[in-house]
Amino acid sequence: MKLEILANRLREIGIKDLKKDEPLALHSSWKIGGPADVLVNVSDIPSLQKLIVFAKEWDIPFIVIGRGSNILFPDEGLRGIVAKFGKAFASVRTSGTSIVADAGVWTPRLAKIAASKGISGLEHVSGIPGTLGGLIYMNGGSLRRSIGDNVKSVLALDESANLIEISRDKCEFSYRSSLFQRKNYVILKACIEGKGDDPKNIKRRILDILAERKCKFPLKFPSCGSVFTNNAEIYEVCGPPGKIIEEAGLKGLRVGGLMVSTMHANFIVNVGGGRCKDAFELISMIRETVHKRTGFWLECEVRYVTPKGKIAPLHEFL
Repeated sequence: MKLEILANRLREIGIKDLKKDEPLALHSSWKIGGPADVLVNVSDIPSLQKLIVFAKEWDIPFIVIGRGSNILFPDEGLRGIVAKFGKAFASVRTSGTSIVADAGVWTPRLAKIAASKGISGLEHVSGIPGTLGGLIYMNGGSLRRSIGDNVKSVLALDESANLIEISRDKCEFSYRSSLFQRKNYVILKACIEGKGDDPKNIKRRILDILAERKCKFPLKFPSCGSVFTNNAEIYEVCGPPGKIIEEAGLKGLRVGGLMVSTMHANFIVNVGGGRCKDAFELISMIRETVHKRTGFWLECEVRYVTPKGKIAPLHEFL
């Protein structure tokens, strides 16, 4: 479908806040990515349902993003529709030690609100740059913890845009993995359970975590966060990915505008003009070097989005 026709048909079904040929680099924490045919800032669930039905009916690639962290967009962009959660999907409500939060809420903000209400358990996500939806999709976290530990249930849209509620035991949470990576469900909100504690104690732990992250991680340059997963088998033999890559002498290795961080080797930073092809080449070099030294293949935490909207761990495309 031609771009102008696509945009007009979206307007006809009530989708107003859209941009044509929108550079995805503007919506990526890595600052990488060519233009999407159409990017829609979604303001409510009915609009999102319309988009899902429309994309399915016309067989048009369709993805949903938050802040675009932990994602690599292609240099050629995406030939389809990108829906982005805006401020309308960022509400947080608390009751006792329970939280109901929208998928678009910024995770550091969520952790801060939880702390102010005396709800402990989310301190480990206080420094993770991303939205709750992306965090649940990845079952992300830090300090050997994952958001799935605290999720009670998730409200989502299925492939046909029907509302479904999924209990924690059906979310298939495991290390950096969830049901949502295998199903075309759109996460809308989640019910999260923490533990009661003095807000001062929680805030102190958050400050300690943020101070440690500031010392360890390259926060001054655009990045996708951790590039490789902390695989248990590899960790047992060789340690975490950052240590393995550093011991291979790859800190500072550069391809184009991307470089292995000199602060933390499991981060690849965009030092200026980095492109998707640079990421593919640099990650391939890292994996091959590590494999020759250890016999292990590092697996990517970062997801690659193809021009047709398929999303999978980047190493699956190498």
